[in-house]
Amino acid sequence: MSPYVESFLSYIEYERRYSKHTIESYRNDLEQLFFYLKSEYAKEEIELATHLEIRSWMVRMMESEISPRSINRKLSTLKSFFKFLMRKGVVKKSPLSKVLAPKTSKRLPSFVEKSNIERLLKDIEFPTGFDGTRDKMIIELLYGTGMRRSELLGLKETDIDSYNSQVKVLGKGNKERIIPIQPQLRNALKEYIDFKNNSIAHPSIYLFVDQEGKVLNPSRVYQSVKKYLNLVTTIDKKSPHVLRHTFATHLMNNGADINAVKELLGHASLAATQVYTHNTIDKLKNIYKQAHPKA
Repeated sequence: MSPYVESFLSYIEYERRYSKHTIESYRNDLEQLFFYLKSEYAKEEIELATHLEIRSWMVRMMESEISPRSINRKLSTLKSFFKFLMRKGVVKKSPLSKVLAPKTSKRLPSFVEKSNIERLLKDIEFPTGFDGTRDKMIIELLYGTGMRRSELLGLKETDIDSYNSQVKVLGKGNKERIIPIQPQLRNALKEYIDFKNNSIAHPSIYLFVDQEGKVLNPSRVYQSVKKYLNLVTTIDKKSPHVLRHTFATHLMNNGADINAVKELLGHASLAATQVYTHNTIDKLKNIYKQAHPKA
């Protein structure tokens, strides 16, 4: 592809400190547009794409039944790319200024009911070996802190502050935040670390590893969480991110201040956190219907 693409990807990696997952998504989006321009318009200079060509690409994606949400994410990539090109003086104007994004329906975050989470952590039997102990600890920590999967996999033993009952997390944009943990979770982490260091073949500073001491693959975490959530809930989505939604929803349902939840989740703006208020309102409506004589 164009050298401007590589320059842009280096910029978001080293200057903006985007995660590897985000960088790979940006690369895939730009590659898809590049191949479309090449096949449909015999154009290999992605920086010369016009608004009409980008609209045509959008229509093609819609015909392929790609969701409006996914299309909007790709357009967001292009907006960042052309904004970068404008700062470099490569283009004078972004073609995205004439492209309207497709409308998306508001989707409430899926979460696991409190009773089901309690059943998972208290009643479901995990294997007694290292893998089972580690997988249970992963689920407890995701639900107990609301951290992202990438943040979980980046945790080191030194990030666990047992004395102050808190965890240091490196979030998006290399921003650090401190998340408090309950005494029960703190004690479970201390026991897990001891068990881990006596179980793995090679020492590792990272918290969640395989039996060889290598950091877990993200897909391994996903499959593990999905496996155990399948035992207690019928919601469609069963992923590490659902446990993050569950953490936030349960806090909001129990009266937590929205600004505090924002800080715990590491959101850049309050708008990202406000989606959890809808779940709270739904719960209040259900309580009202069950309890009010006139409901």
